[in-house]
Amino acid sequence: MKHVKFRSHAICSLGRVSGGQGAEVGKNELESSVESSREINVYDGRNYLARSLSETSTAIEELNKVVSWIFFVLIVVLWLLLTGLATTKVLAFISSQLFLLVFVCGNACARAFEGIIFVFVMHPFDAGDRCLIDVVQLIVEEINIMATIFLMEDNEKIYYPNSVLATKTISNFNRSPDMNDSVEFAIDVSTSDESIAALEANMKAYLRSKPEHWCPSFNMRMKGLEDNNMKMVLSVTHTMNFRTTGREFVEDLS
Repeated sequence: MKHVKFRSHAICSLGRVSGGQGAEVGKNELESSVESSREINVYDGRNYLARSLSETSTAIEELNKVVSWIFFVLIVVLWLLLTGLATTKVLAFISSQLFLLVFVCGNACARAFEGIIFVFVMHPFDAGDRCLIDVVQLIVEEINIMATIFLMEDNEKIYYPNSVLATKTISNFNRSPDMNDSVEFAIDVSTSDESIAALEANMKAYLRSKPEHWCPSFNMRMKGLEDNNMKMVLSVTHTMNFRTTGREFVEDLS
């Protein structure tokens, strides 16, 4: 297991090569499964890092252009002051043009500043991240200073201004640990304690038989009473964080 960095990866690898709980696993099968899991994770990591660096470079280039123009204007003003060409009329003319520029492009400059703060300071996601915004799952396609491009599950592109995204709650699946899930169900109030204990034992056995999908720990508790039924809540933990939900589903089918 020295090649496996995380415990969940080891559990996933063992679950895929063992025919079931208690089945024997050969050394060659184990090494092959672990190596395949490592290759997939390394490829995903490199692809994710390459996209993040590419989008970060694009955003930095746009920021560099904005800063360059600001410095150009400041240098021109300083040059006029140092050479003595900045007379009262010239300064009044420059001031009037700056006021006009602020009046025309004030909102755009404010949005650009908000976008810079959102991209470089808040930085809630990177290119390739799976996010939840307005109860819709979106994949980050491209990050710019003014706007971010997302892809929906059907590859439809959505453009979000960064000034709008800064006001929204964003859930990032890629940065989340193994995620929890809960299921509610009801049982009759006359159900015996032995039956409830047997149900918990069956739940425990099922979770242990699917280590590639579930962590063995779980919690089952009573939520309340309704119409002579006990409302129960079963809380479980997945062995993934839903960032590659589509690929995991395909692998499960295969």
